[in-house]
Amino acid sequence: MNKKILYLAIPNILSNLSIPLLSSVDTIIVGHMEKVSYLGAIALGTMIFNFLYIGLGFLRMGTTGLTAQAYGRNDNEEIPAVFLRALVVALTIGVLLILLQFPIKLASMYFINASPEVEKYASSYFDIRIYAAPATLSLYVIHGWFLGMQNARYPMYLAVGGNVLNLIFNLIFVYTFGMDSDGVALGTVLAQYIGLAAGIFLLRKKHKNLFASIHISALKNIQKFRQFFSLNFDILVRTIIIVFAFNYFTIRSADYGEDILAVNAILIQLWMILSYGIDGFAFAAESLTGKYIGKKDKTRLIQVIRYIFIWGTSMGILFSVFYFFFEKPILHIFTDKTELVSLASNFFVWSVIAPVVNSFCFIWDGIYIGATASRAMRNSMIISLLIIYFPLYLITREYIGNHSLWLAMIGFMAARGITMTFYVKKHVLEKAV
Repeated sequence: MNKKILYLAIPNILSNLSIPLLSSVDTIIVGHMEKVSYLGAIALGTMIFNFLYIGLGFLRMGTTGLTAQAYGRNDNEEIPAVFLRALVVALTIGVLLILLQFPIKLASMYFINASPEVEKYASSYFDIRIYAAPATLSLYVIHGWFLGMQNARYPMYLAVGGNVLNLIFNLIFVYTFGMDSDGVALGTVLAQYIGLAAGIFLLRKKHKNLFASIHISALKNIQKFRQFFSLNFDILVRTIIIVFAFNYFTIRSADYGEDILAVNAILIQLWMILSYGIDGFAFAAESLTGKYIGKKDKTRLIQVIRYIFIWGTSMGILFSVFYFFFEKPILHIFTDKTELVSLASNFFVWSVIAPVVNSFCFIWDGIYIGATASRAMRNSMIISLLIIYFPLYLITREYIGNHSLWLAMIGFMAARGITMTFYVKKHVLEKAV
């Protein structure tokens, strides 16, 4: 079982780590351009697309759970049908984003307080990159489907290859053709469509016989579409709540002044780095949980859950130990301002505690996605936000200041882990009976 977990987890960890690494290189490229406004344009444009695509991440998660369960049942008709239905939804949303690009951009710019020059270049960046939407969302489906098929290597090839291609195109457009932030947007578009072509090639190479039997009638099954949309709506609500919790944290951080805002922005990055590592095991949990629920193998399902938690929480403990012993070097990587390092040290304890606490809810997310228990996951998120997150912050903010925000975030994550533990028998284990 450990070999199966690592076989799925390690490629996912490598895929995840390639994303922040190569996006940092993009920032370095733009950061060396003549105008600072190019860097601002990339930051704003990326923020808009991150907001759009994080919300649409259900296309990957929902596809993984449904595919893994069909794989576990050896349902060779439903396996390609899940892919086809998800792909139609992804392409439809992608085309709609292109058609609605003007109101989306207008609404986005309305909420952004930027200089006219930054807004000009951000607008141009958006106008180019929006055309990657169908490819980007289709790749979500391809990644999710391969993970459901217990294949983490192909998503890794696509993710790392796409990011490397993106970097190469950016270098060519910026340094060879003398383009500005538009060149970075164009590089992303080309990389996404080449990645989509590569994904289709891998599908045909690995599963040609499986897709040969698929029939267009799979798209006429209204009940299956309802199941897909119901599952993904719950995942969407859950994702919106997460995004809201982190955005609220940032907004309230500004109440304590720009130094606290800067410190909180640095420290929350340590949570993001952790999530890229733990998500590798969460993705493995999605694949294996769905598989054993499909097989109705409760014994193996319990074994998977137990071992996944051992691996995931062990990684969380390692992060906590690393953060504890290397506090100052870590902070100096993010800033050379001694006053910010000193201020951040006052709140660093929360970054040491977080990996152990957060690893539980990250792993549970993967298990629940594999079990397609999206409603329970959504309810857990709502309870954690309304009963723990807000009350903790509002009750303690007058007494412990910025510590109240960190307490609320830790409480939010802990509550998610506790509530999903409480729900697991009914919403996960009973599905394997």
